[in-house]
This record gives sequence, structure tokens and C-alpha cells, in this order.
Amino acid sequence: MSLEDDTRDRLADSLYDALQTGEPIDRLSDAHDLTIEDAYAVQSAFVDRRIADGATVEGHKIGLTSDGIQEQLGVSEPDFGRLLDTMYVDGRSIPAADLIAPRVEPEIGFVLADDLEPPVTAFDVLSATEFVLPVLEIIDSRIRDWDIGIEDTIADNASSALYLTGETRCDPDGLDLSLEGVKLYRNGDLAASGVGAAVLENPANAVAWLANTLEEVGGSLEAGHLVLSGSLTPAVDVESGDSITVEFTSIGSLVGHVG
Repeated sequence: MSLEDDTRDRLADSLYDALQTGEPIDRLSDAHDLTIEDAYAVQSAFVDRRIADGATVEGHKIGLTSDGIQEQLGVSEPDFGRLLDTMYVDGRSIPAADLIAPRVEPEIGFVLADDLEPPVTAFDVLSATEFVLPVLEIIDSRIRDWDIGIEDTIADNASSALYLTGETRCDPDGLDLSLEGVKLYRNGDLAASGVGAAVLENPANAVAWLANTLEEVGGSLEAGHLVLSGSLTPAVDVESGDSITVEFTSIGSLVGHVG
């Protein structure tokens, strides 16, 4: 049986309230036997509340792209959330006061020149991509202490919060994104490093997965959309006062400050 509408709305309201107040809530899956389909329904209702506040959807983010995190949560495929214009950090100051338990992840962002119509392959993704760019995603959990299962993070818009983009714009033609390396520094110290192959063997594979999965729920990837393809490293905890630097091998770098 699918989730009752009033239950879906109540769960979406609890996530929205946690976002607004900064007060985390208990795991949704502890009190409700949620399916993946249920969780995406809650996510949509949660995002709808933010759209009602004036936000617009600018693209998507993909999560759970590494073998390690999939094993940790007992799943065999990624998840996704929506990127809203209100999540974009204009400048380099990350507002810590608006977050509960922030973590950062370095990602390769894809900006599409063309719509992607399933069935989609990694080759199709690269052909449709206008440029790739460096991204620092700030993830956060409205669920207390990051005590989440797969259904909890999906409902919570894939634990998304904010994102910053670098200034460089790179044509993916001729780039092997599976070999693209990244180093993430926190306050000048190397906190994490990784390579594109950590993201479903190639970040373009993740974007193809998203395009094909969205079709199943009536969505699509459109020209102009930004897609965050998944973190190349484990997430790194941050707090107010931290300085974060992300250095990719060939697509550029960016700096953010947690204010």
C-alpha cells in the first residue's frame, strides 16, 4: 500500500519545519514503514513547500554513488534530490547558522546544452553537456545526528543543503572524467582525496542513471539544468570558521568559507 496523502504531507511538514527552525527530527523510517517510492513522494511534497516559498528547480543532485556508502545503507543504486535556486551560494561564504550538521563533498557538475531523453548512456550525457565545472556541495541532514536509512535521506531531498560552483567551464570532450582527481583541504590540511571512478566508475554514468530514473517518475533532465554527479570523496564534517579548498586535476578549483 502506498503512503497515505495525509501521512506524506505530515512527514514533509516535519522536514520543512526542521529546515526552517534548525531543529532536527527523528528518523522518519522509525515510525513509518516507508518504501523508496514513498520516500520520493515525501521528497516531492517537501520540495513543493519550498517552491511555494518562491524557490525554483535548477537541476538535480545525485547521491549514494560510491560502493562504500551503498554498502553502509544496504542499497544497490544511487538516489537523487532537486537543486533549488535558493540553495546556490552566491559568493564564497557558507551560512553555518542556517545548517544543522553540515558536511562538504567535492563533485563534478554537468550543465546540459540539450535535453536528455531516455534511454540515455554515458556517451549521450557527454554529447549533451555544454560544460563541466567544479562544485562543492554542502550536505546537511534534517534527521538528528545523521541517523539515516535510505528512505530518510531520499525524503530529506537527498540530504542536500547548499552548493558552490567554481568559475572554470570545461568542455568534457577529450576529458576522461573517470581519471579526474580531486583534493579537498580543510583549513589548509588535506581532508580527503578521490577520483572520478569513485562515482559509478565515471560521473557521466551517474548522470545517465539519473536521466533514465527520472523518466520512471515523470521527470526529465532539460537543457540548462545543472546536475551534481556525486562526491568523489567521503563527506567531510565542517563547522563555523572553516576554510575549504577544492582542487581538481584539470577542471579547476574553488574556495569556500563556513561563516
